[in-house]
Amino acid sequence: MPDASSAVPCTELFGSFVLGDDEFALPASCFREVVNYPDKVSALPLSPRFLEGIFTLRGSVIPVVNLGRVFNPDARAAQPTDKIAILDYHGVLIGILFDATGEILRVRPEQRSTLSYTDGEQPGVVAGTILLDHGTRLVQVLNPDALVRIENVPQVLALQCNDQLTQRRHGERRQCVSFRAGDSSFAFEMRAIQEIIRVPELQPSVLNSALCLGRINFRGSPVAVVDFATLLNAGTGDNRVRSDDSDQRIIVARIDDATIGFLVDSVDNIVNFYGEEVMPIPMLSKARAGMFAGCLSKPELGDIFLLDHQNIFSSNEIKEMRAGHANLYPKDEAQLARNDARDARRTQRKVYITFALENRYAVEIKQVREIIDLSVSDITRPPGLPAFMRGMMNLRKQMVTVIDLRGLYDMPPLEDTSQAKILVVDRGDDCYGLMVDAVENIMTIEDSKRYGAPKMMRNPNAHGDPRAEMDEVINIDGADGAQQTLSVFECNRLLERLTQEIPALAT
Repeated sequence: MPDASSAVPCTELFGSFVLGDDEFALPASCFREVVNYPDKVSALPLSPRFLEGIFTLRGSVIPVVNLGRVFNPDARAAQPTDKIAILDYHGVLIGILFDATGEILRVRPEQRSTLSYTDGEQPGVVAGTILLDHGTRLVQVLNPDALVRIENVPQVLALQCNDQLTQRRHGERRQCVSFRAGDSSFAFEMRAIQEIIRVPELQPSVLNSALCLGRINFRGSPVAVVDFATLLNAGTGDNRVRSDDSDQRIIVARIDDATIGFLVDSVDNIVNFYGEEVMPIPMLSKARAGMFAGCLSKPELGDIFLLDHQNIFSSNEIKEMRAGHANLYPKDEAQLARNDARDARRTQRKVYITFALENRYAVEIKQVREIIDLSVSDITRPPGLPAFMRGMMNLRKQMVTVIDLRGLYDMPPLEDTSQAKILVVDRGDDCYGLMVDAVENIMTIEDSKRYGAPKMMRNPNAHGDPRAEMDEVINIDGADGAQQTLSVFECNRLLERLTQEIPALAT
């Protein structure tokens, strides 16, 4: 007698969802979860219209595919009310945008039909159909293998186990400088940056184009200035030099023998990270694929696209600008000679962050762990603290004591805090955040430009002027060519003072 179970048709389990007037389904085993449209989706440069961007979900980067635009490029963009189905297919994560969830379907073989493709033909994202309700309801079955392999969609591997999350931050600590171009945030590792400068008047170049805005004279050599937003299609050509925009900067990067200036909308923060925190985002365009190292997701900063500085000069446009400017515009031999003479005298160069605290100061970058924006809502003030202590903030599960330097030095409070930053510094197991008016530039200064501070500046009776406690100054060249003197800020001395004053004031 035959086994009764063999006569029972084998059913398959599908999850359905609605997109416009159409209903789609995927094997239920492919669904990891369904989530609401996130508050923050970061647009990827060089992406096709059907890729809305990426967001992070429990340590993984999720690319969001607008299925409607896969079928019709003119379909609507994502809306806050949309849902995202997270697919996990053979360890590859992808988010599918849709209007509303459907239901769980138990489908018998006779209810299914499968699309066939000729040998060598690339399978489409629709694998077949399901007929329900006596043929009056048609559900299109999607091919999960084709979805995770859509051209120009990054394949992001899911974390294989929770242990990978707990193992983060055990490697070498690194730093990068984040900046904005268009609507996206990017970052160069600190070692790639030679200097960050305000935008001077650009000199015309015969190589001017949508990409190359002109050239500057940087320490005696002509350096091409690239519009970073245009380089990555992150803007629409409006990221030109704007005389009324004080936030714009030129990041001078040097990799091997190439020096290029990148015009960006603003330089935002110095970000502290570990290699294990860089999440993979295999790139969308073969021409620019080598330019990206991955994505950093910081709760207080959002998603930052980390650039691979070793490969950013791979495009032909950059190579042509580098070689063309070197051949067309001679070097300033007199300036180079002065540089060589200065190089012979100096023993070392140091990298400084310049910032404003009523006056201008410079601090060695090695003394600062990172720079973050001032967010008053993130600071909690326990009772009984001295007036110059703003309070405490939780920075990635580490408590940071926030010091108002203006309050500490009896200076008037800052009226406009929109540009204020917090310099995060470590002292043993303690972590402090030093509030400053604004962070301006990052620059490399020779030791020969560092001097002892004049006695009149080190007046112990001077109130409201932190320069009275600074032992050294550095001289830099201003935008107009005139020399400017900046006091060298010593974090260690400040922290020693705090350890003496806080207990005394607290009692």
